[in-house]
Amino acid sequence: MRILMAGASGFLGTRLADRFTADGHQVTRLVRRPARTPDERQWNPSAAQLDPTVVAGAEAVVNLAGAGVGDKRWDDDYKRLIRSSRVDTTTTLAVAIAGLPAADRPTVLLNSSAVGWYGNTGDRVVEEDAPAGEGFLADVCRVWEAATRPAEDAGVRVVRLRTGLPLHRDGGLLKPQLLPFKLGIAGRLGSGRQWLPWISMVDWLDAAAFLLARENVAGAVNLVGPNPVTNAEFTRELARQLHRPAIIPIPALALKVALGGFAHEALTSTRVLPGVLNRAGFPWRHPDLAGALHAALTE
Repeated sequence: MRILMAGASGFLGTRLADRFTADGHQVTRLVRRPARTPDERQWNPSAAQLDPTVVAGAEAVVNLAGAGVGDKRWDDDYKRLIRSSRVDTTTTLAVAIAGLPAADRPTVLLNSSAVGWYGNTGDRVVEEDAPAGEGFLADVCRVWEAATRPAEDAGVRVVRLRTGLPLHRDGGLLKPQLLPFKLGIAGRLGSGRQWLPWISMVDWLDAAAFLLARENVAGAVNLVGPNPVTNAEFTRELARQLHRPAIIPIPALALKVALGGFAHEALTSTRVLPGVLNRAGFPWRHPDLAGALHAALTE
């Protein structure tokens, strides 16, 4: 397929673009700077600028663009960037898709979202049919997903990828924890009772490829592993695999000082299951945390 991708230079986007290329697809990357290579096209989503002929040349559009939620301490300016970097890109793509003649439209839009949609679920298990929760990330996810509506209304299959916490030593949840764990100065976050919706990187990539091809799957899809664990359980398993102690808990107050507004999200309990993927027969490679962590640390 000819795939147009936004966010192809990010933590997930880099790996997914490589995966699609290895699968034989042709990937064109949207970049904000002037294009430097034949597989790049420039756009300016902040100004809603995108050449419609670029979209018309694609059979699928994949949008993973957005400022990293854990990359910086949250202040008001960064929270605005988190929101605008997601909503502006999604709106620009969805409107461009809808504005094309029906024969020129891509057949599918895979658009990133997050399990932040559900807010704090405590110990309650939720699947894709659960309503949006409360809090900053839930509000962002609500408008982010709504921004795909023009493409959906135009008859394009839209899949909203509600991603959890992909595990890989080079980024995401795992990278910032490795050094403290290796030094023996790590531990659970806060009470440790909050649920973590992890997923192995290979399963996340497999799921994205699976959803690209599955013409009968649309709407919200939780990209999380089938067996969520609490933060305390995650901490114990990571410590076991690194052969290090993990006995120094990080108090909630210390997280609030270090992370600002993001501390609330880091302590949020999100017990999410991949209902759509399970019912579609998705073949998990790492259904349990132990195998997912081992792959993340060694592959």
